[in-house]
Amino acid sequence: MRTFDLAPLYRATVGFDRIADLMDRVLTGEAAQPGYPPYNIEKTAENAYRISIAVAGFSPDELTVETRDQTLHVAARKAPETVERVYLHRGIATRAFERRFALADHVKVTGAVHEHGMLHIDLVRETPEALKPRRIEIARATPAEAKVVEGAAA
Repeated sequence: MRTFDLAPLYRATVGFDRIADLMDRVLTGEAAQPGYPPYNIEKTAENAYRISIAVAGFSPDELTVETRDQTLHVAARKAPETVERVYLHRGIATRAFERRFALADHVKVTGAVHEHGMLHIDLVRETPEALKPRRIEIARATPAEAKVVEGAAA
């Protein structure tokens, strides 16, 4: 596989570090993750989302959910069993895992719930007022002001 060096991008740009990091992550193959555990991403409202991860066999104490650097990290570590068990068939995988989800700008985690073997993580996009589109009213000139402007142009 061919690799690309993005170091010149870092030297020639200011403020685009996040885009360069994203390109770096995509090109190095870090974005490819194993299929365990399975998960769903659903849109629950206009600016709300929910990530549901199948975590059968894990208790809430064995799960960690945290955000850092616009990335959501979900990890699970199974506590060692105190009772020795003999399985005839073991189909429920309780191996440790770590999943990462890149979050878009202004997306915040609002909560996480563990129920029925599923971990639900709720997200919301909160666009700051400064970035929302604003409508600028156009004032109309009064007839007296229009005559003054016409007289000045002549």
